[in-house]
Amino acid sequence: MLSLHQLTCFLATYEHHSLTRAAEELGYAQPSVSEQVRNLEKQLGVPLFRRVGRGVVPTTAADTFRPHAERVLAAADDAQRAVAGIKSLETGTIRFGMFGVARLYGGAGLVADVLERYPGVRVELVGQHSREVQDNLRRGRLEAAMIAAAGLSSEGLTITPIARDELVYVSTDPTRLASPVTARRLAEARLVMPETTWRDSDSARLVLRRMLHEAGHNPSTRIEVEDVETAIELAGRGLADTVTHQSAALQLLPRLAPDAGWVSLRPRVYDTIAIVHRAGATLSPAARLMIDLATQRIQAILEPV
Repeated sequence: MLSLHQLTCFLATYEHHSLTRAAEELGYAQPSVSEQVRNLEKQLGVPLFRRVGRGVVPTTAADTFRPHAERVLAAADDAQRAVAGIKSLETGTIRFGMFGVARLYGGAGLVADVLERYPGVRVELVGQHSREVQDNLRRGRLEAAMIAAAGLSSEGLTITPIARDELVYVSTDPTRLASPVTARRLAEARLVMPETTWRDSDSARLVLRRMLHEAGHNPSTRIEVEDVETAIELAGRGLADTVTHQSAALQLLPRLAPDAGWVSLRPRVYDTIAIVHRAGATLSPAARLMIDLATQRIQAILEPV
C-alpha cells in the first residue's frame, strides 16, 4: 500500500530533480529517500526517475503520477486541520465579530448556544460598530462576523444577508406616534441619535439619510451620543425623539424609557443584517459554528431574509 511518506519523498525528489536535495529539504538521510522512491516504483510497477549525472529526471509515469500524489497529501493535510479544528472547538478560543446593536438581542444568547455545545471553549465577541468589525475582517483579525450591511463595501468580502430589522421612531409624545412618521416629519423632528463617531458610515443612519434625500429633505440632529442606550434614555425623558432598530426598542424601552412608545416610518425602512467573511476564505470549524448559530438565533428573532 502506498504511504504518505513515500509520496512526500517522491514529490520532493520530483521538485528538486535530486535525491540529495530532496533529503536535505525533508531532513532525512539520502539513502532513506532513495529507498522510499524505490519502494514506490516497485509498488507502481514503473520507473519514476532516471539518473542523469548527479541528478534524476522524472519519467512520463512520474509526470502522470505527480498531481495524484499532490491531491492525496493535500487531502491528508485537510484531514489533520479538520481534526485540529474540532479540538480547538473543545478547548480553544472562538472569536466572532458582532456590531453594537446586535448584542442587545443576540450576544448573550449566542454565547449561551456555544457554551451549551462546547463548555470548555473560550468565547470572544468582538466589535462595537459594523465598520470597525469590517476593518478587522479585512485585516485578518476575524474570520467571520455578523454586521449591519447598508453601505458596506463588498470588495474582498462575501456578504450573506440573513435578516432585516425595521427602523422605528421613538417618542414620549403620543401625538407623534398616532401615525407613521413621514420623511418630512422626520426632517422637522428634534432627534437624538447614537453612533456619533460613526455617523458618516453607520448603517442605520445611511438608510435614514437615503429616505430623507429621496424626499428632498436633509437629516438633522439635536443631540449626538455614542450608544443606543443613552439615546433611548434621553428620548424617554422627553428631551428629544430618536430612531432606532425595532429590536432595540423592544429590549430597551421597558427598562430605560417606560413612558415612550414607537411607531413605524412611512415608508417602512429596514436595516439588513448579514454574515460576512473574507471572499474565498476556507473557514475553520469554529467560524462555521458561529455563523450557523448566529444565523439561527437572529432569524428566530428578526424577519429572515
